[in-house]
Amino acid sequence: MILRSPWLAGFLALLLAPLAVLADSDRPRTVSVSGYGEVAAEPDLAQVTLGVEARRPTMAEARAEVAKTVDRVLALTRDLKIDPKLVNATRLQVQPEYSWNDKDRQRVLLGYVVSRQVQVELRDLEQLGPLLERAVDAGVNQVNDPMLDSSRRKSLEREAMAKAVEDARLNAETLAKAAGARLGPVRMLNGASAAPPVPMYRRGPMVMADAVAAAPPAETYQPGEMKFSASVNAEYDLLVNSD
Repeated sequence: MILRSPWLAGFLALLLAPLAVLADSDRPRTVSVSGYGEVAAEPDLAQVTLGVEARRPTMAEARAEVAKTVDRVLALTRDLKIDPKLVNATRLQVQPEYSWNDKDRQRVLLGYVVSRQVQVELRDLEQLGPLLERAVDAGVNQVNDPMLDSSRRKSLEREAMAKAVEDARLNAETLAKAAGARLGPVRMLNGASAAPPVPMYRRGPMVMADAVAAAPPAETYQPGEMKFSASVNAEYDLLVNSD
């Protein structure tokens, strides 16, 4: 049998109260904040994807047409003095085309679609216009918007992160001062940066003719700026004036 006594419960409460006060006094005083930093920079790299697609009755015809166009594009990159290490021709993609014959209730082979892409990393944006215009003349019929990037990506990301840490510290100092305390050393810090490559948009629409996208003149492209941003979460010790 368990005896329950109001007197015993009160006695235990008196014994445990000092322990609770001691535990509360040992609990560290901290302040948690976030910070944000951003750096702007002009891009100096462009990832260009040039596509070639052919539809022909036989696979051999389609492959031959695509191969000739890709060879011309590769010759163009050499003519523009682009480092071969920065040029990558992807594997052929082959897809048969069928139609459905309701009378015979069976598929009928119409031909083959063969495609291939040439991916170029440009480290001189002045070459962008000539590359796109001459690639279309060489037979390229799929041109995507170039993706911009920076050769200084790592250092710019670090600069943005440093700004985010400084912003967090200033936020923590503001809160500590408002609370009548002083800011102690940082107890916890974590963060992340973000700056994915961005497309270089055209000022005007892409010209379309017979389902073939013609590359616009170089002056219709506007690089703009890239934004490198970072955010951090930080926790600082909070020191009262008596510490």
